Amino acid sequence: MSAPTATDSGRPTLAHLALLALGIVYGDIGTSPLYALRECFHGPYAVEPTPANVLGVLSLVLWSLILIISIKYLVFVLRADNRGEGGMLALTALLGQSPAGRSQWWPWLLRLGLFGAALLCGDGMITPAISVLSAVEGLEVATPIFSPYIVPITIAILVALFAIQRQGTATLGVLFGPVTIVWFAVLAVLGAGAIAREPAVLSAVNPVHGARFFAENGLRGYAVLGLVFLAVTGGEALYADIGHFGARPIRVAWYTVVLPSLLLNYFGQGAYLLGHAQPTVNTFFALAPQWALYPLVALATAATVIASQAVISGVFSVAMQAVQLGYLPRVQITHTSARLFGQIYIAPVNWLLLAATIGLVIGFRSSSSLAAAYGVAITLDMVITSVLLAAVMLRVWKWPLWLVAGLGGLFLSLDLAFFGANVGKIPHGGWFPLAVGAAVFVLMTTWKRGRRLLGERMYAQLLPLNVFVADLAKHPPTRVQGTAVFMTGNVERAPLALAHNIKHNKVVHSRVLLLTVVAPEIPYVQQGERVECRTLGEGLHQVVARYGFMEEPHVPRLLAEELPEELRVDAREVTFFLGRETLLARRRPGMAWWRKRLFVFMSRLASSASTYYHIPADRVIELGAQLEL
Repeated sequence: MSAPTATDSGRPTLAHLALLALGIVYGDIGTSPLYALRECFHGPYAVEPTPANVLGVLSLVLWSLILIISIKYLVFVLRADNRGEGGMLALTALLGQSPAGRSQWWPWLLRLGLFGAALLCGDGMITPAISVLSAVEGLEVATPIFSPYIVPITIAILVALFAIQRQGTATLGVLFGPVTIVWFAVLAVLGAGAIAREPAVLSAVNPVHGARFFAENGLRGYAVLGLVFLAVTGGEALYADIGHFGARPIRVAWYTVVLPSLLLNYFGQGAYLLGHAQPTVNTFFALAPQWALYPLVALATAATVIASQAVISGVFSVAMQAVQLGYLPRVQITHTSARLFGQIYIAPVNWLLLAATIGLVIGFRSSSSLAAAYGVAITLDMVITSVLLAAVMLRVWKWPLWLVAGLGGLFLSLDLAFFGANVGKIPHGGWFPLAVGAAVFVLMTTWKRGRRLLGERMYAQLLPLNVFVADLAKHPPTRVQGTAVFMTGNVERAPLALAHNIKHNKVVHSRVLLLTVVAPEIPYVQQGERVECRTLGEGLHQVVARYGFMEEPHVPRLLAEELPEELRVDAREVTFFLGRETLLARRRPGMAWWRKRLFVFMSRLASSASTYYHIPADRVIELGAQLEL
C-alpha cells in the first residue's frame, strides 16, 4: 500500500495527516500492549488469570479506552486549543487570557498547570525506559540466552536514540507513520488470530464483567485498576500534539486504526490466557508463532523508539514554552529542520533525560519493575487536565454550571479513581516522577518569582523614559553615527546599559532603538501584531516585539524585515548593548533566601541574550551592574 500523498495544491490530505499522527501522537499508547495486560496478571499487584478475572480486566481496558481517550480527550479536551496549540501550558495560558478566567482561583489554577507541565518531565524519563526495555525483553521469549544482555542492549538503543537528537529526526520522521501503521496492523492480526481460536473472550465487551471483577477481588481488584491504566497512557499526547496535525486527523487515526488495533490485540492476549492453563509471562509475544519472534522484537523495538521520540520531543516543546513564558532560564534552542515545525533540540534537556533514563533502566532492570513506577504522574496530570478543562468550560466557553458540573464531575471521578489505584505504587518507584515534577515546579516558580523580584529591584534604579529623554535634550552628549540597540525588559524606564554608556563613554548613537521582547500567552502572534514602535525624541525609538510561546525570537530578522521601513537595519551594522547583572542573594524580604540562591545559580546557567536572540556576537557590548536580591 502506498502512503497517502498531499493534494495537488500542496496541502496535506486528511489521510496523510492521520498517517503522520499515528507515528507522533499514538506511539506511547500504541506500545502499551507490550506490558499493560501482562502486568495485570504477572506483576507485583497481579491477580490470577482465571476466566472471570481475564474477562473483568479486558472489560476495564475496553471501557477505559472509550471513556478516557475516545470521549474525554478526543471529544472534549481537543476542543480546548489555544489558537491551534495544546498541552498543559497552552491550556493554562488559554484560561489566563480571558478576564473571566482570571478569577480568585487563577493563582491556584496557574500553579496546577505549571505542576502538570513539570510532571511531563518525569514521564519523559520513564516512557523511553519502560517502552524500549519491554520490547527488548521479547528476546527472552525467543531464547533465554539473551537474558543477561537485555539491560545492555536497552541502554545501547537509548544512547543511540538520544544521540541522534542533535541531528534531528526530520529524516527519520517520514518513516514514523509507515512503521507505526505496520505496527498497528501486526497488533490487529496477532489479536484477531487468537480471538478466532477463543471467541468467548468477546463477552468482555459487557461492562458487567468489570463490575464483577471489583466485587470479587475487592481492594486487590482496585489495585489492578492502576495497571489497567497502563493501557491509556499517552492520552496527554493527543492534546499536546494538536498543533502539528489538528484535531480531525488525530480523531480519524484513533477511530479507524488505533482503537480497533489495540482492542483486537488486548482481546487476543485475553483469548490466549483463556485458552492456556499455564500461560507464559509475556502474553504479547506469546501471540506470535516461533518463526516471527525475532522480526516482531525488531518491529516492537522500532515502535518503542518512535514512541520514545514523541515523548522526548514533547519535553523539548514544554521546555521551549516555559522559557518563552518566563518560567525557565534562556537555553539555546536548535531547530533541526527548516521545513517541519516542532523539530527542535535542547542539549541540556536531552542529556538530563538520557542520564535519568539510563539510571532508571539500571535501577529497575525490568519493565515489570518500571511498571510499578509508571502511571502515578500521568494520572495526576489527567486530574489536573480535568480541573483546568472544567474551568475553561465555565469561565471561557460560558457553558452552564449544571453541564460543567456533570461532565467535569464524570471526568474527575474517573481520573481520581485511576490516581487512587496508582497511589500504592509511590513507595515502589512512583515517587520518582513525582519528585522530578516537584523539582521542576520549584525551578519554574523560583525563576518566575526571581525575575519579578529582579525587575522590581532594577525598576527602582532606573529613570522614567520621559525624564530620561528630557534630560538628554537638556544635557546632550556627543552623538556618533550609526544605530545602537539596547535590549530592555522594561518599557517604562530607560535601560541601565544606556545610562551607563552615557555615564562612562559620554556618547550616544545618532539613532537608538530600545528593544523589548515580550511573550503573550498565545502560541503565535500574527505578523501585523508583531511589532509596536513609538518615537520618543532625541533619536530614541521604542520597539516592542511580541513572540508567542511556540515561536523563537530572532532579532536580526526582526530588525531587517519586520520593523517599519524607516527603522529597518542590518544587524551586522548595528551595535547591540546588553546588560549583564551580577546578582547577590541577601537575607531581605521578597523571596526565601534559599530560593534566591537557587535563582542566582540558575541565572549563571542561562545562555546569553546574544545567543538566545541570534545576535551576532561581534556586534555586542555588555555593560555590567551589581544587584542585590
